[in-house]
Amino acid sequence: MNLKTVTRLNHPPVRPAADHQLLIQAVAPAADSPLLLLSRRIADAGCNLVESRVATVGADVSVLMLAKGAWDAIAKLENALGRIGRDENLHLLSYRTQARDQQSHLLPYMVEAVAADKPGVLVELIEFFNRRKISVEQMSSMRYQAMQTGAEMFQAQITIGIPADTRIAELRDEFMELCDGLNLDAIMDPVKF
Repeated sequence: MNLKTVTRLNHPPVRPAADHQLLIQAVAPAADSPLLLLSRRIADAGCNLVESRVATVGADVSVLMLAKGAWDAIAKLENALGRIGRDENLHLLSYRTQARDQQSHLLPYMVEAVAADKPGVLVELIEFFNRRKISVEQMSSMRYQAMQTGAEMFQAQITIGIPADTRIAELRDEFMELCDGLNLDAIMDPVKF
């Protein structure tokens, strides 16, 4: 049999060499931030850092990273993470993922809300968008003390993806009605780049 004429049947398509992705999440005390350590391991393994998020929450820091590379580079990175994951001050989670499909039918909007702090405010906002099939793309919230009065305050910034067939004026009216009922000061504006 001539080896040049053999074809392989029923095999999955071969992905491009740099199409493998690894999602990494790490939490550690803020004084021992794993940001530099993880960034270095990603580069040393021959991978690229596609996305990253870093946030200090309480006394800890949370690092979320998406690395991309050839299958062998991702495997090398996974081995390196296994070694550094033994540190008792570092909580590490990683798994292979895929690139996100483009969501061209979603309109990006930014919601900002401020109110006197009370339990359940954020849940009400999330539930409002969830009922309307509006995705929460990014969110940050915090509780703080007002400088002038000392009142306990709540603030949230939420980036949402609104389906393009949504009637924006109606959505905005419903959102403002919700905010009035919750006694929130809020805005909902398109994200401008």
